[in-house]
Amino acid sequence: MSVSPEINIALDVRGAVKIFDTRGIRLPLPWNRGKPELVVAVDQVSFQIERGRIYGIVGSNGCGKSTLVRMISTLLYPDGGTLNVFGYDVVDDSQKVRRLINRVSVEASFFRKLSPMENLLFAGQTYGLDHDETEQRVMNILARLGIKEEQVLRPLEQMSRGMQQKVAVARGFLTSPTLLLLDEPTTGLDPASKRQVQKFIAELREEHDATVLLVSHDMDEAEKLCDVIAIMSEGRIVASGSIPELVELAARKGPAGNLEEAFLTIVGHALDEETEDSAGAWDLEATPKD
Repeated sequence: MSVSPEINIALDVRGAVKIFDTRGIRLPLPWNRGKPELVVAVDQVSFQIERGRIYGIVGSNGCGKSTLVRMISTLLYPDGGTLNVFGYDVVDDSQKVRRLINRVSVEASFFRKLSPMENLLFAGQTYGLDHDETEQRVMNILARLGIKEEQVLRPLEQMSRGMQQKVAVARGFLTSPTLLLLDEPTTGLDPASKRQVQKFIAELREEHDATVLLVSHDMDEAEKLCDVIAIMSEGRIVASGSIPELVELAARKGPAGNLEEAFLTIVGHALDEETEDSAGAWDLEATPKD
């Protein structure tokens, strides 16, 4: 599905909210007598991504990053706000949105008895791609990701966790999506493989006019790839801007020579920690207002 070149905003998120009941499945009355235990996973998040940009969202585990990506990819309904992909609403126009996006996540699922080639041919078929063209594209993508030809026909269950993640990345790239959603795409990869994937992400943007949303807690990866970075904590975006802008902002409060130091200063805790009152502590000019 093509997008008019006149559309310059790839993703427009305004006041996105997602709330979960932490008790799980609720029983019908009269057995369910307790009050719901609600958690706001995404709290009034707003941002825009210009077409052709790589936009990063960084934050600790549990801060709401993956929930936000699932809403953008139509896997979760938002409980408030609007999310638009190239002008299409993720709820009202979900089928059109799905033709424009692809998603790579750390918990990617496969038919593990099948080979990478068989899995990717099946994925191509679900998108209506030509078999022979898909096969050729699969070989090209896997080769660029460092998967050898003799490994392409091995069952996935015989491959390492890192190698399986490379296949997940290949599946995300297979359809040349207009908006690519990357949720911790290099988790589990060794340093060399991580560099191959990062290089391919940058090349995809250049070759196919793709827009990329990269969600990560890997600060080095975000620094290498992203044009703009948003820092997320406790379900909210607490600062956003280019790396120099974030470093300058953080330097008003403490040491901030790079993105990781800026993150620690702005959020106030380490990457694997998420505290109840860490978000909202800063009144930041860089925080999206609409």
